[in-house]
Amino acid sequence: MEPTETAPAPARGVSYKTMTAFTPADEERRRGVRRMKLTATGLLLLVALVYVLAKLAAHEGAGPWAGYVAAAAEAGMVGALADWFAVTALFRHPLGLPIPHTAIIPTKKDQLGVSLGEFVGENFLSEDVVRQRLRAVGIGSRLGAWLAEPEHADRVTAELATALRGALTVLRDSDVQAVVTEAVTRRANTQEIAPGLGKMLEGIVADGGHRRVVDLVVTRAHDWLVLHRDDVMGAVEGGAPGWTPRFVDRKVGERVYKELLRFVTEMRDMPAHPARGALDRFLTDFASDLQSDTDTRARVERLKGEVLGRGEVQDLIASAWTAVRSMIVAAAEDERSELRLRVRSALLSLGTRMATEPKVQEKVDSWVEGAAVHVVTTYRKEITSLITDTVAGWDAEHTTRKIEAHIGRDLQFIRINGTVVGSLAGLLIYVVTRTLGA
Repeated sequence: MEPTETAPAPARGVSYKTMTAFTPADEERRRGVRRMKLTATGLLLLVALVYVLAKLAAHEGAGPWAGYVAAAAEAGMVGALADWFAVTALFRHPLGLPIPHTAIIPTKKDQLGVSLGEFVGENFLSEDVVRQRLRAVGIGSRLGAWLAEPEHADRVTAELATALRGALTVLRDSDVQAVVTEAVTRRANTQEIAPGLGKMLEGIVADGGHRRVVDLVVTRAHDWLVLHRDDVMGAVEGGAPGWTPRFVDRKVGERVYKELLRFVTEMRDMPAHPARGALDRFLTDFASDLQSDTDTRARVERLKGEVLGRGEVQDLIASAWTAVRSMIVAAAEDERSELRLRVRSALLSLGTRMATEPKVQEKVDSWVEGAAVHVVTTYRKEITSLITDTVAGWDAEHTTRKIEAHIGRDLQFIRINGTVVGSLAGLLIYVVTRTLGA
């Protein structure tokens, strides 16, 4: 019997009869069944003719051989008729007579579906069977050996890239941006940042990391003052009262500029400058306040809320997804991108380990077995009900014709074998009877 596909529940407006319509292959099978029916029926007519001729020959005194032939032919007719009745009873009522326990498939279709579902559930979807079959397959080692081949790793990488690109294309940017924005904002609002900032600042000060920033700032300030002497003096003179003489304003400007330049130069060249020490103490105290001072922590939280609530910040968070998505899509499309090269390398490494390390193989096999067992034990009823409901939804007459098209040809051989075996059995019985009677 050739396997037939079990169709899922039909969509609205689609009948099972339409879903299981005869295909050209089914029509060819039906023609084969009709040919075998003609052959089996022809053999029945042949033994019937032989029986009649043998009886006539015996009546005309042809000799003992006629009795042997008639007995064989008679038993062959009985066997052929009995098997015809049995084969026909599977699909319909013989001669249209409502004989009990006939037309089994159309009348017992739903029960057969239930029995088939129970059979599959008990013998194919049990935990022990699933574990034994998967353990015998050795998925871990086979998958590892397959994945360790470079061309297979390239194929998997390409498929993963296609799936990733497709998933990112399907997702709507507005939806993802809203989710990202809401998640970032909610996480930031629920997480107090002041203690973390204080601990981080404390570590930076302890390691002297802030000194490089101070060096950079004072160096840039010194260079700027050297290049913008007139700007500084002009700013001082412009801020002087109108009643002061201009030469006095100029002297004050020069004095201020020189003092600023001297202060910045000394701070740049003296690691132990008092201003640097004062900055160290300020940062140390501020780090401590961020971790322990209630007022400072509260002010930082208010500032955080104000910053997060600004439209510019919300737009920045939302636009981050667009940038990330574009970056990932570009990396997925580029065969030589760092992302795809790393994925390929990871797959090759994983495949090699799975193919050579028993512990890794055992772990993979355990994962696969556990997942398969979880599926079959959790959804066994749903799986078997798919079979039951599908069979129950089939049209009885159409299903009968379809099943007959698939197995009918083999069943006609039963009729032929019944004719042959019946003839041989009848001949043997006749021989034994004649021998014992003699």
